[in-house]
Amino acid sequence: MSSIPDELHYTKEHEWVAGVDDGLTLTVGITAYAAEALGDVVYVQITPEPGAAITAGEAVGEVESTKSVSDIYAPVSGEVVEVNAAVVDDPSLVNNDPYGEGWLFRVRLEGDADDLLSAEEYTALTSGES
Repeated sequence: MSSIPDELHYTKEHEWVAGVDDGLTLTVGITAYAAEALGDVVYVQITPEPGAAITAGEAVGEVESTKSVSDIYAPVSGEVVEVNAAVVDDPSLVNNDPYGEGWLFRVRLEGDADDLLSAEEYTALTSGES
């Protein structure tokens, strides 16, 4: 299984969030664990356009693989400031570089990010220890 970066935060739905400790604009993607479970990703859609408000827990897009289709959920509430056009054009980035070039969107945080998991908590979740 892939390593889980310590500097990121996570959701129970297998999204990762970067920038929680740095500021108000957060980068969101799906974890390597989720990418491996999905198999080869062939389609990525992020529904909200930049400027749209999103609410934590709501579906904001989907990832389709050769095995299944999975929803992408907003890990926090805020305003979408950027969608990664590169991953929409080349969905394989989700598999090849989930914590780098395979990011999905950026959001300006409104409220808090208290419901996110630490790397240790996410490791426990994905190893069945939670």
